[in-house]
Amino acid sequence: MLHGSQPPVTRVDAFPLKIRNPDAYLGAPPDTAGDGYFLRPPWRSLYSSRFETLLVRVTCADGTTGWGEALSPVAPEVTAAIVDRLLGPVLIGEDPTAVRPLWHKLRDLMRERGHLVGHQADALAAVDIALWDLAGRLTDRPVSALLGGAFRDEVPVYVSGLPRPTNEERAALAVEWVERGATRVKLHLGHGVDEDLATFDVVAATGLHVAVDAHWAYSLPEAVRLGKALAERGALFLEAPLAPEDVEGHRDLARRVDLPIAIGETLRNRYELTHWLDRRATGLVQPDVGRTGITELMAMGELAAARHLPVAPHHSTGLGVVLAAGLHVSAALPELAFFEYQPTSHEVGGRVLTTPITGGATGFAVPSGPGLGVEVDLDAVAELSSTPLEV
Repeated sequence: MLHGSQPPVTRVDAFPLKIRNPDAYLGAPPDTAGDGYFLRPPWRSLYSSRFETLLVRVTCADGTTGWGEALSPVAPEVTAAIVDRLLGPVLIGEDPTAVRPLWHKLRDLMRERGHLVGHQADALAAVDIALWDLAGRLTDRPVSALLGGAFRDEVPVYVSGLPRPTNEERAALAVEWVERGATRVKLHLGHGVDEDLATFDVVAATGLHVAVDAHWAYSLPEAVRLGKALAERGALFLEAPLAPEDVEGHRDLARRVDLPIAIGETLRNRYELTHWLDRRATGLVQPDVGRTGITELMAMGELAAARHLPVAPHHSTGLGVVLAAGLHVSAALPELAFFEYQPTSHEVGGRVLTTPITGGATGFAVPSGPGLGVEVDLDAVAELSSTPLEV
């Protein structure tokens, strides 16, 4: 147990949240979804009809609190249980400003049991973000300053998704984004090579620079055909074209197409990323701070920088706390390309903050103030969480 000049941690609380919203992530769910989980064929992952996440609060002896958030788009109760049973008790009595030593200590709790990934890593990400927020509040410094300083005060973005059912409607929505100042958009596709290219063409005709997320849907021959056609069209990047465990397939694809192959949202740590980098299987790195935490994302960013590869942090269903964390690490990354702007997630995510983060299609200012620079709305958390909130 280490004690510095700061008051020690006295409490760690986890709050699973599930928020109903008229517009679900990536578009309307099927009528049969209700409040449950569903598939979006051809994508293989489960999705929720609600915005689900996990907030974590770390409190120290003088009453100062820090907030973190895990990317938990389904079953945040599972991640919460890990915080409550495994991570939180180990933090009690620790110096909350010793963030990196604490990250190593918490990582090692289940390390040899194969839990550097999955829900264990997601839970650690939320705790790590909360500790950085708390350290910033105790020292009266923003997280980006604690990370060594910001390379930028404004974070460039691309708009993620045009959640409309037809190409005509997608093109119309793209025009609206152009009118709001957007210059880049990512399409969530994977519906077949020809269909994806048709969608790309109608959206690119609006003047936007277009990227494609294929949601791991393709075989290697299909991905090569799609990638070559996108390269000819000047696409920004092709994200997640093959099954996420197929490192060698992505390496082969990267050698055969002349545009960046983007991966990273599934990765939780530097060890996983190193394997992809050593195989030269990616040209754009996309870690999500809600799955890595701030400590590990910065390590992953330095690994990418050592290979002269740009980083474009992933952001999907995370709410306002993880958005703030993503903006702080984006400010501190030397090789930032841009940040993923999810319009619906941003709108919903503001509900858990007293003052929503300002920004949008033209970019985000890095939140100012100590820690993450945002304040969590305790009344909103109490209303939305299944866990009672004690002040």
